[in-house]
Amino acid sequence: MKKLQWGDEEGLKALLLELVSWDSLTGTEGEQQFSLRLQEKMQTLHYFQENPNLLQLTGAGKGRFSLSALYKTNQTAKTIVLISHYDTVHVEEYGDNKDLAFQPNKLTSYFTEQKTRFSKEVQGDIESNDYLFGRGIMDMKIGLALHLQLLEKATVEKWPINILLVTVPDEEVNSAGMRAVIPTIAMLQEHHELDIELFLNGEPSFSQYPGDENYYLYTGSIGKIMPSALFYGQETHAGEPLSGMTGQFIASFLTRKMEWNDVFSEEVLQERTPLPVTLSQIDLKEQYSTQTVSRTAALYNVFMMEQNAEDVMKKYRKIADEAAAECNETYERIIQREQAVSIGKVRVIDFAELLTYANDSLGSEKVDQLIESVLKQSDYDIREKSIRIVDALMLQCQHLAPAMVLFFAPPYYPAVNSSDNALIKEKLAFLQSEATEQFDLRMNQVHYFNGISDSSYVNYDEHDYGWQNYVKNTPVWGTEYNIPFSAMQQLQAPVMNVGPFGKDAHKVTERLHMRSALIETPWLLEKLMRSFF
Repeated sequence: MKKLQWGDEEGLKALLLELVSWDSLTGTEGEQQFSLRLQEKMQTLHYFQENPNLLQLTGAGKGRFSLSALYKTNQTAKTIVLISHYDTVHVEEYGDNKDLAFQPNKLTSYFTEQKTRFSKEVQGDIESNDYLFGRGIMDMKIGLALHLQLLEKATVEKWPINILLVTVPDEEVNSAGMRAVIPTIAMLQEHHELDIELFLNGEPSFSQYPGDENYYLYTGSIGKIMPSALFYGQETHAGEPLSGMTGQFIASFLTRKMEWNDVFSEEVLQERTPLPVTLSQIDLKEQYSTQTVSRTAALYNVFMMEQNAEDVMKKYRKIADEAAAECNETYERIIQREQAVSIGKVRVIDFAELLTYANDSLGSEKVDQLIESVLKQSDYDIREKSIRIVDALMLQCQHLAPAMVLFFAPPYYPAVNSSDNALIKEKLAFLQSEATEQFDLRMNQVHYFNGISDSSYVNYDEHDYGWQNYVKNTPVWGTEYNIPFSAMQQLQAPVMNVGPFGKDAHKVTERLHMRSALIETPWLLEKLMRSFF
């Protein structure tokens, strides 16, 4: 039998350090090159030399690619899909030591020399010699390394189960990589007649609270959506404030009602969603002057467990109607007090209604031109493009003002949960038993991974069409942003997340517990895979 490159602790560690050394910061050339370098590395495996067609790149936009690698046996249709992402967040917090962020051994040595600058917890972890520090070492180059180890073993030892490894870019921003590769997975499932039994993600075990040393296994992933609004008033000179209405005045009523509003809260399996907050609130006036700001926009963050986009929009619309009523009452009292002339009542409309109105009054050709002029602006990200499209239409339909225009801004992560699935219950109990017996390790179940993950894009309820409300009310839908809901509904297999223990993802002190990463988790993952034979 051929010797495994990554089959033991030493080989796995060498692979991990190599993957970390490949800078793949989201949105950079390193991210673009990573999948190509990984493809070359996987071509060193004898199996893929003989079956090069089973290694496949899927374009994810902006020069990036998702990589899928299929090991296929002729003994069964049973298939496990291994999911990981290879992009990482940026490294500004490392200051002059940015280069060390991709060299875990050197960075850990440097931190050892500088340990007094860190908290007591970090100092203790440095002194323990149990951890390696580095950007992406925890989140989540180790997950990819562990999946590569499993895939290599399967190909060399000819495991009687199919394995589809999928690793993607852009998880840290918009999940463009996962959204792009879903149709590829659905195509491979159909073409190779794969019976997908499990989607196994490799995100690390995250702390639930500061100082948390517990190890977690996840059987779902929390959802996230961004209901947003453009507040369109009427400009005026600051010396004549009641001749107009500021966007901020209108926005203040909705933002106050959205912040920490428990109407969106869900509690499922004794876990609760965080409360909504405002992620961004901006004025669209570009220069300072004594002209008032008539247009303001806000993006709100809402987490979900069982709700879908339609559920959120219904609640959001009700809250917006209440906010508009309060705004109008307050405004009317001020107008009466100052004996001024009202400019009208604030109305609430959603983007679908605005688009229909604009097409009817301006013509579809004019509307398409307005939208295209925004999409051409390369310095806008997809959230600002969403805002600016709504603004461009309202500028042509100012007679609808004053108004709150409701819409969705990307990204959208549907919630997914498999805790009640019989297979998941069986494998969870199996892993917990094995971990206790072999390592005296307690594996705690979390029903919803709270870090947001690419698991959101599989196992979408095949009977749920609430996503159509999202399509109608997302200004950049079909141009800058897309979610393959139909393909997602074809991938009806449960999800589970098993990864090693680490701390401080996205921080300068991001670190990975080496025994968990190189001994415990590899052993448990292989046991899990073999339990399907």
